[in-house]
Amino acid sequence: METYLLEWANLLLRWVHVITAIAWIGSSFYFVFLDNNLQKPTSPDLLEKGVGGAMWAVHGGGFYNPQKYMVAPKKIHTKLHWFYWESYSTWLTGFALFTVLYLWNAGTFLIDKSLMDWTPVMAGSAAVGFLAAFWFVYDTVCRLFGFRQNGELIVAGLMMVVVAFAAWLANQLFAGRAAFLLVGAMIATAMSANVFFWIIPGQRKVVAATTSGEKYDASALAIHGKRGKQRSVHNTYFTLPVLFAMLSNHYSFLYTHEQRWVLLFVMMLAGALIRQFFVQRHGYHLGRAANPWPFAAVGVVMIFGVIIALRPAAPVVSAAPVAPVSFAQVKTVLEQRCYMCHGEAAQMKNVRLDSPEGVKQHAQNVYQQVVVTQQMPMNNATGITAEERALIGRWFQAGAKVD
Repeated sequence: METYLLEWANLLLRWVHVITAIAWIGSSFYFVFLDNNLQKPTSPDLLEKGVGGAMWAVHGGGFYNPQKYMVAPKKIHTKLHWFYWESYSTWLTGFALFTVLYLWNAGTFLIDKSLMDWTPVMAGSAAVGFLAAFWFVYDTVCRLFGFRQNGELIVAGLMMVVVAFAAWLANQLFAGRAAFLLVGAMIATAMSANVFFWIIPGQRKVVAATTSGEKYDASALAIHGKRGKQRSVHNTYFTLPVLFAMLSNHYSFLYTHEQRWVLLFVMMLAGALIRQFFVQRHGYHLGRAANPWPFAAVGVVMIFGVIIALRPAAPVVSAAPVAPVSFAQVKTVLEQRCYMCHGEAAQMKNVRLDSPEGVKQHAQNVYQQVVVTQQMPMNNATGITAEERALIGRWFQAGAKVD
């Protein structure tokens, strides 16, 4: 029953997490698009009101006229909408999902004893520390270098080194699938922390000062807007790398590779470069930025480079006849490698393989998970061999008979 309830918690949390992530990333993309398309108005009435940029848009049968005020408008006439629960909800649901799936089952999902033989509590604590440590390093780098001359280039260079090191370290400490997820989660944590610690508090100070009715120092308040814009831009560059890291942990050909940390870093960097193209594209059309196409081109080339590097080797065709595989042979492998999680004592994902009927019912799934994707046994905790995987493959391709 516990396994069954955890599976439902996994499904529902994943569903809510994806919904809130769509809302957050969508608003992030929209505001970057908006900033890149706002044009300084020439109308005297808009200039007098302090409008620094405006645009017209049409959607859903209506016209919209977004306007941006530098520092703050003189008066806010209607309800002020805050964009922060999208971020908070995404992180909270994501961490809850991480807890249910990885921390609760650390011995299965976090630990690969061939890399690090530690207790579930130690592995879980290290994983949570991983998230906090990245935020501390990233925030420190931003505060030290972010507003210096060429500061954003320095921050970008340093963070590429930090992310590369984190990708390497995670893959030395944790099982491959967990390592990929942790690298994505640490960046996602920094994104939400940007909103919680800097963007929203800064905006609250600006709103409080400008609506108090008292005189305020516009130049002093401007730093909050400048920092908020900085962290918001960082967040939009983080989105594609985070999405790749989160999705890639479902593809064993990536996280089981010997150089998996390199693959992860290269693909995340490609995502950041492609995002840079989209960020600059509208500014380029308005004559405010250099041609952004090289960013997209380099990113795509990097992705195709990884695809080519991971191409499977041509199968070796043996001239010798292949002996048929009996169910008794397959049953021996299942007893040694699968029964502990899919037998009488436990039925992970409601799959039981300790009877001919159960094996017949789940034969397709066994072939897919054990032979094709090689995701099972999880982290190869039971030590299944390549020969045993091949044996199951031949049995399935011959008809998966259980009699």
